[in-house]
Amino acid sequence: MPQLPYKVHELTVGQLSARSGAAVSALHFYESKGLISSTRTAGNQRRYTRDALRRVAFVRAAQRVGIPLAVIRDALAELPDERTPNRDDWARLSQVWRSELDERISQLVELRDRLTDCIGCGCLSMQTCALSNPYDNLGEQGPGARRLRVDRSAKDPGGTDD
Repeated sequence: MPQLPYKVHELTVGQLSARSGAAVSALHFYESKGLISSTRTAGNQRRYTRDALRRVAFVRAAQRVGIPLAVIRDALAELPDERTPNRDDWARLSQVWRSELDERISQLVELRDRLTDCIGCGCLSMQTCALSNPYDNLGEQGPGARRLRVDRSAKDPGGTDD
């Protein structure tokens, strides 16, 4: 991992990419979503302050545990003066996200445990389905696996967080 001289206060997108491990395209995407910001040189090249490294690390860590980008953006926007998140910020935000992650884990365990005989009436098994969903009553609720369906529409009305 390349080291940056301490006297370097602004990073090129290539330096930020090399140091953070995020692809240049990902950094451009993060910027388009308001997760990081840059200034432009007279030659219209992007320059990032060193604190962008911590913001990128924060975004990537949150993404790794399944937090949608829109939620990450909102969390970063709540920081005073949009400063870089510190250890206390991460502890506070991760505690808030913990219940959502626990719910996802529970749903994944349920999916794993039911995967071999039933996918929640999508329908994979006519023998099992005849016992747990006679007359396809779950079909009246809509398409797809109804028993394992996660309703995220309340959290993401547009259907996507990207």
